[in-house]
Amino acid sequence: MPPKSPEQRDSRTTPSVVERTVSRLVWPIWNSADGRLRAPLRAVLPAVLSFLALAALQSVVRARFTHPIREPLEAAGIGAVLVATVFVSARVLDRRPVGEYGLSLDRHWWRSFAVGGAIATVINAGALAVAVGVGWATVVGVAEGAGDLPFLPAMAVVFTYVALASAWEEIVFRGAMLKNLAEGADGPVPRWAAVGVAVLASSLVFAFLHGGKVDHPSQYGYYLLAGLVLSGAYVLTGDLALPIGFHAWYNFTQSAVFGLGHSQRTPELIAVDIVGPARWVGEEGIAYSLFVVVGGLLLLTFLRWRDGRLGIDERVTRWTPGFERET
Repeated sequence: MPPKSPEQRDSRTTPSVVERTVSRLVWPIWNSADGRLRAPLRAVLPAVLSFLALAALQSVVRARFTHPIREPLEAAGIGAVLVATVFVSARVLDRRPVGEYGLSLDRHWWRSFAVGGAIATVINAGALAVAVGVGWATVVGVAEGAGDLPFLPAMAVVFTYVALASAWEEIVFRGAMLKNLAEGADGPVPRWAAVGVAVLASSLVFAFLHGGKVDHPSQYGYYLLAGLVLSGAYVLTGDLALPIGFHAWYNFTQSAVFGLGHSQRTPELIAVDIVGPARWVGEEGIAYSLFVVVGGLLLLTFLRWRDGRLGIDERVTRWTPGFERET
């Protein structure tokens, strides 16, 4: 057989016009070197798709069921969406192990989760003490508002609902969004800058998506501040244990334990009548914002004590390609 000419050899290695055109068209959305979507899409799609799934779930459940069946069904649905979000995001969109989001779920993880929950409980207890001490709130009862359920089962349902919703927010805003934005920017800019931009961007989106609770633009500051605190805990640990623990117990103790929630309708271990100015003790008031800052400082203190240092954890920008995981 005669040897192939240079033209014939080049035709097998040089992309055709069609291949080059397709490559240019998909470049903005597809990273061919890694075999996965580009970082901005990996960051945004888990939040968008799961948010739509949750909205559809709530509309169906709330249209067909009433209290007390509605709440457990919603909690179960949130749990199903949460699990689907984690695995679809990790396996289909990110092509990474689930654990790289910061979900090791080992003994160390649960210990950090408990610390985050304890810090959240302490700062909400402090907020209640200040509100009562200055006359902005009055304790009017104990173990009230359970509705048709006994008090303890009602509290268990509320905690399950709140914990699953908080875990979903932490996974999509910190585990998926912040991590992918930081990973995508790491290299073109220094790591500290990449992580800083990712923290700010994910916190802004987090605040914006809480707009349903906001009556004045200034109240977005409360959610932006909370997003920065939660993002900081994630960036310094590369792990979701502290953010999820803090977030879940903050929401639960604020409303169901200390009666400080306004938009939530939950049973309350300590029933409270809020009479102070909304600017200070509204759900996004200055007092709550100040205690969120205290919570952030306590988280930093714990991490400095536990780790002996404070710095960006390398896991925040880590991605393990499939071929490396298989070897």
